[in-house]
Amino acid sequence: MSDCISPSDAALARQLIELTQAGLPVVAEPWQWLAAELGLTEAETLALLTRLQQGGAIRRVAAVPNHYRLGYRYNGMTVWDVDDDQVDRLGALIGREPGVSHCYRRPRRLPVWHYNLFAMIHGRSQQELDQQRAHLRQLLGEARRSDDMLVSSRILKKTGVRLPETLARTPSGIPDEPSQHSAHQSNPKPDTGSDHHA
Repeated sequence: MSDCISPSDAALARQLIELTQAGLPVVAEPWQWLAAELGLTEAETLALLTRLQQGGAIRRVAAVPNHYRLGYRYNGMTVWDVDDDQVDRLGALIGREPGVSHCYRRPRRLPVWHYNLFAMIHGRSQQELDQQRAHLRQLLGEARRSDDMLVSSRILKKTGVRLPETLARTPSGIPDEPSQHSAHQSNPKPDTGSDHHA
């Protein structure tokens, strides 16, 4: 844990992580709920979150929608071969598109895998997915040398970091390196009743 938090913050930080590691509850005022659980004011809770984020203990706080439950049952990882000198500019262009949830650069694995730009797209039908991919092709224009799309066939449950009870603790009562644990774990059992692409 970062040196930037005080020993009194350390116990609160551990409690905060334990309270939020499975996600915040769906309530009108989640920060008020968290503050009440911690025995702090909302302002004190937000200040603690800010200190933890600035110290690197928390990377970000963000909503993680379940695309499948929202009706987006067709998901595809589009992969693109573009010039390495343009990949950052093109990634920013693609990442701003409303149907793209993730967009990032990855190293090529030559000679088998020559794609260096990845973008996850979501649709309510295969036709909608294909239309989004065609739109991305159009945006990339001549910068696109080739592309492909890897389509999901099932849903794997993703969860955030979980602090194990047996994790070694520092004298302050919090783990030394919580960031070393996997950010997402996959459950090998797919959601039941899912015959569609996920």
